[in-house]
Amino acid sequence: MVTLQIILIILVFLTMALSMFFRKIPALLALPLMAFLIPLVAGVSLDDIIQLVIGQGATRLSTAYTVALFGSMLSIMLQKTGVAESMIKKGAELSGDNPWFIAVFFLILITLLFSTLGGLGAIIMVATIVLPILSSVGIGSMTIVGIFLMGLSMGGILNAGNWAVYVDVMGLEIGEIRPFAMTMFGITFIGAISYITIQLYRDGHEINLKKLLGRFIGFLALVVILWLSWKQLPISMAAWLSSAAGILGQIIRLSLLSGLGLLIIYSLYRSLRKNGAHNQGIHWSAYLAPIVPLILILVFSVNFIAAFIMGLIFAYLTTYRKGHLNLLISAILEGGAMVMPAVVLMLGIGMLLNAIIGPGGGWNAAHPEGWAVLNILQPVIINIIPNSGLSYVLAFALAAPLALYRGPLNVWGMGYGLAAVFLAAGMEAGAIMGLLMAVGQIQGVSDPTNTHNVWLANEMQQDVQKVLWNTLPYTWIIACLGLIASAVMFL
Repeated sequence: MVTLQIILIILVFLTMALSMFFRKIPALLALPLMAFLIPLVAGVSLDDIIQLVIGQGATRLSTAYTVALFGSMLSIMLQKTGVAESMIKKGAELSGDNPWFIAVFFLILITLLFSTLGGLGAIIMVATIVLPILSSVGIGSMTIVGIFLMGLSMGGILNAGNWAVYVDVMGLEIGEIRPFAMTMFGITFIGAISYITIQLYRDGHEINLKKLLGRFIGFLALVVILWLSWKQLPISMAAWLSSAAGILGQIIRLSLLSGLGLLIIYSLYRSLRKNGAHNQGIHWSAYLAPIVPLILILVFSVNFIAAFIMGLIFAYLTTYRKGHLNLLISAILEGGAMVMPAVVLMLGIGMLLNAIIGPGGGWNAAHPEGWAVLNILQPVIINIIPNSGLSYVLAFALAAPLALYRGPLNVWGMGYGLAAVFLAAGMEAGAIMGLLMAVGQIQGVSDPTNTHNVWLANEMQQDVQKVLWNTLPYTWIIACLGLIASAVMFL
């Protein structure tokens, strides 16, 4: 009976995943169908499927799609008031005419931001600023999505908050995680540079490879010199610099708070003036509207949804003119409609998450006896653990696409449950971390069920499945190189 259930679960997963991959069934239908069928064949009762998987799963990502709604409203508001168009023109003037340099600059900027930021709200905030500027210099919309996803993934590698899971689940020390994370970052960065270069060539831009290689080597040399210089500082000097940075951070925090307060007061003053002459053109303060939520969250730890509402209000006040309330209402309604395809897809993603890892939020927390889907798959997983470095690389390199569509190697699917099973079966903890971090690049960049993939593809008017096809060759190679590095370091 268990063998039959395993076969049926695999068949359901492969059938739906391939149907989405080859665009036979839209993800809007395939994900809820998969979420219904997988627990059904695993023996979960129909009542639990309806109540826990479908019902609770539909609201599992409620914060994500609520943030997406408000982010879209702000985006439409900036478009309707002409702020977005003006920002594109200004960005084009300031950025120059070298698309490759601009693309790499924003790749690094996105990476740095998401080494601390996280969540769909932050992605929407940053994207609202970055996407128009990249579009303004002639970079293709698919390439822009790929650049953003690559930067987002690299930021995730450096995000120490993500390392906490490896500490908690696998008992690793930060000193064990950091070397591999930095190695994985280097591999992914080279992959991202390759992606940018090839994609820009495909977009029709002229690429001087010799010149680009010289700049790239110079940049790497600068990074190495700065890093070595910091490592050579005396402990007392490093401590002093850290203390000075803390004081400077407090000064900046107070300055930003005062500046935002003054801008809001000034905007209210402008909006209440009777003379309409001041409403001609776009005032410089309006350009800060997409940055306001970012400042509120990053500096003042404001709730994501509240920050977006404040950004929307700020945009309304700084672009105020007669009849402006109707424009705000129109932006709210159109923003909701614009992001609705992404919201509906997030409903299916939430259902699939509950179907695979259970509604309790943990790999065995749904029922006292554990969630049926994971209970069935665990014995199979134990028997396929590789026992050498070569078999480790070959097995997981071939299986790396199972990180897609909430598959068994997806940390947002069964990944951490799988890690616990591997650990219990005696697999080296570092090798498990290396496996998840390496194949995680496929999941983070290419997976069509990621909420950020859905939103970015929707925003740039691209099919999220085409994003998968476009980025998978690069992320698969990155994953394979990461597995080789993991085998060398841990096995």
